[in-house]
Amino acid sequence: MSNSYSVAILGATGAVGREILELLESRNFPVSDLKLLASERSAGQTLPFRGENLPVEAVKSEAIFKNVDLVLASAGSSTSKTWAPIAVEKGAVVIDNSSAFRMHPEVPLVVPEVNGEAVANHKGIIANPNCTTILMTVAVWPLHQAQPVKRIVAATYQSASGAGAKAMAELKAQAREILEGKQPTSQVFPYPLAFNLFPHNSPLNDWGYCEEEMKMVNETRKIFDNQQIRITATCVRVPVLRAHSEAINLEFENPLSPEEAKEILQKAPGIKLVEDWQKNYFPMPVEATGKDEVLVGRIRQDISHPCGLELWLCGDQIRKGAALNAVQIAELLVEKGLLKKLAVGTKVN
Repeated sequence: MSNSYSVAILGATGAVGREILELLESRNFPVSDLKLLASERSAGQTLPFRGENLPVEAVKSEAIFKNVDLVLASAGSSTSKTWAPIAVEKGAVVIDNSSAFRMHPEVPLVVPEVNGEAVANHKGIIANPNCTTILMTVAVWPLHQAQPVKRIVAATYQSASGAGAKAMAELKAQAREILEGKQPTSQVFPYPLAFNLFPHNSPLNDWGYCEEEMKMVNETRKIFDNQQIRITATCVRVPVLRAHSEAINLEFENPLSPEEAKEILQKAPGIKLVEDWQKNYFPMPVEATGKDEVLVGRIRQDISHPCGLELWLCGDQIRKGAALNAVQIAELLVEKGLLKKLAVGTKVN
């Protein structure tokens, strides 16, 4: 099959890796050969793909990337830093879901609905942005195209799925423990998440902003190719299993009415407008779960500012916030014939 590719999923047994596997099948990505890669402890498991049960292999040596065209990596920063440059040396393009290369000046940071053309600049590695950044930029970009955004104030309500399959299992277990009158046990999160919420548990900087909040700031500026946009965020972990929510306040250079914003968003790729003002019905994480689109609604004038607009969104963190975005990048590479077009003599370390 001349138009199909040898693909490897690095971190295949994790929540995002499994979702990538399902998407490659459901979207009929042109796979000629598929390698499922994970850590030693996951080796020997099998995962279903196109009617077969494929074995999971441990990544032990460079040889495993021989003849691989595309690596979809979702195994954490340290793993990506170790193996992504090696995979590139062996001739693969790596789409990396970790934070390892996102802010590297020579690595495109891509949301296909926003800056898909940036894939053409890859030197072997393309970075998938943080989940909250992806969901926000899909919704804000089409409005920014119509009327430049000067400032973004974001508050996120992030589900357990953002911390992986073990965090989702922990939330379920804690809910059972509390309902049975027991003390909830926490191993993945620093505090009980069931019937509770807390500011995002990533490290804090000297200004009191956590790593997750700064990802939204820095990554959005890079994706928009605009260092002047003022962005601030407060990220909160909430007791939702899957799908993140965000309250976004936008300040434009000139007024943009809610009616104009709705008209723009109805036509924008990757978005579904969800609003029923009579029923007070707007996007909810339970309805975003398993969906490809970012659900956007409750679009209203900011009564405190003539150039301000408020909106609410929900999106599946594992799907569009991670796996789907990576697969869409891979589809763009295929469509543009860029999967094997590496810049000669360039490496990203």
